[in-house]
Amino acid sequence: MTPAGSRKAAGLLQAFSPNKILSRSAMNIIVATQVVVFLLIWAFASFKVLPKPGEVFASIGDLWTNQGLGQELLSSLSLNFEAVLISAVLSIGLAYLTVLPFFRPLVAAIGKGRFLSMAGFTLVFTLLVGGGHPLKLSLLVFAMTVFFVTSMASVVAEIPKADFDYARTLRMKEWRVVWEVVVLGTVDKAFEVLRQNAAIGWMMLTMVEGIYRGEGGIGALLLNQQKFFKMSEVFGIQIIILIVGLCQDLIIGALRRFVCPYATLTLERK
Repeated sequence: MTPAGSRKAAGLLQAFSPNKILSRSAMNIIVATQVVVFLLIWAFASFKVLPKPGEVFASIGDLWTNQGLGQELLSSLSLNFEAVLISAVLSIGLAYLTVLPFFRPLVAAIGKGRFLSMAGFTLVFTLLVGGGHPLKLSLLVFAMTVFFVTSMASVVAEIPKADFDYARTLRMKEWRVVWEVVVLGTVDKAFEVLRQNAAIGWMMLTMVEGIYRGEGGIGALLLNQQKFFKMSEVFGIQIIILIVGLCQDLIIGALRRFVCPYATLTLERK
């Protein structure tokens, strides 16, 4: 083995040692190997309920061409974007209000809503907002907000007291301190919390679109395929949802780096 090959092999062996930092090339090799192994296991698995990769990808083409997958995906994207935007505004606003002691119990109570099942609330939201699109949107917003506000309130609570004291030494009044330290000082973390919690919308999509199918959506299409045990189509739709979710993750991450470039510089120094 050449010296370069020996160094590469030694670098790969460090993947099994705790707290090691690998080079980008070593990580690429590991990722590629894991993907190949996963595809081989999937292709040769003997589970009857598990369709083969070729069947799944062929079903995606059929769904797109003959069953309107593209249109259903656009409908779900629109719904999820609305829910993410509304829940982000509500959650970040409520989290920033925790600087006022009056609002802390209210925000804590809203955060506890993440333990509640959506089954009993469907009727409540139907009576409050009616059916159709408002019902789907309100259910998604509720499901995302109870998690989002919990994470964002923790971000605000973990701001070091020294940051507040430093702002006060600059003769800032308390509301200016809130603006500079709490609002502007946590913008990068707000984007990260948004990135983590936006995925909840895609998890809840099938349930809310199954309640009202008049607008269609990829969740409703998924339920229709599952009803007739079309497992290739079910896995195909799940792959599309996964790809869209990953793209959403990348877009929010890129937006965070664009708006808050200092956050990336801080991570690199660490």
